[in-house]
Amino acid sequence: MSSTASTEGARAHARAQAASATTEDPDLPMGIESTRITYSERIPGDGYANIVLGRGTRLRLSDSAGAACAHLLLVRSDAPWERLNVADTVKVPWQAYLGDGHPLLSDQGRILATVLADASGRHDALCGPTPEARRLLRLAGAKHGLAPRDIGPTVSFFRGVRVAADGGLSATGSAAPGSSVDLLVHLPVILLVANAAHPLDDRATTDLDLVAWAAQAELTVTHSDDPEYQRAVWNTERAWTAARTREVRE
Repeated sequence: MSSTASTEGARAHARAQAASATTEDPDLPMGIESTRITYSERIPGDGYANIVLGRGTRLRLSDSAGAACAHLLLVRSDAPWERLNVADTVKVPWQAYLGDGHPLLSDQGRILATVLADASGRHDALCGPTPEARRLLRLAGAKHGLAPRDIGPTVSFFRGVRVAADGGLSATGSAAPGSSVDLLVHLPVILLVANAAHPLDDRATTDLDLVAWAAQAELTVTHSDDPEYQRAVWNTERAWTAARTREVRE
């Protein structure tokens, strides 16, 4: 039975979400004034968030205590049938391990976000979410009209996984407390994130902090010289230009 199936469960769920609302003193990136912050939230262990982020937003996820695990799914907000494709995110850049300059790709070959300023290096794009993380993501997605079938594979930040020579997967744990990773949003997205244990690392999760600010100028910066990344940028910009042209005509 869902935790929100009863009145008491729904009340407890709502109060837990309210308690994890906007952080009063977010950990601001160097050089970013508080007036530029467009969103901040602290997600407790076994909590979730659902956020609409505009193109040109930079989002910092922070693992303040060293045991967060951010299972993340991106859905294009202006075209919700387009969403994060984890297989292409690994296949197209020829790299299974997320890090600086890695694109988070849709199934249309477009960049929804790019991983930047990775101070953790402990991430996973192979295992997907646990049943509990998927349950939380379904709750988050329902607030945007998404059905359970819309919640597909995710990437996970702050709990590392490596592939052994025999193909086996092993957990590499978390980095030091205070680690963070930034994402630059290339297309407007609904970000769904669950802070829950990893399939290969069942430690209880600690707080996950989110801080977002406008960074339009960073869309013009070359974050990777790889031809696959540049092709994805071209696909993304062409789609964005076409969408804006349609809006003007209408």
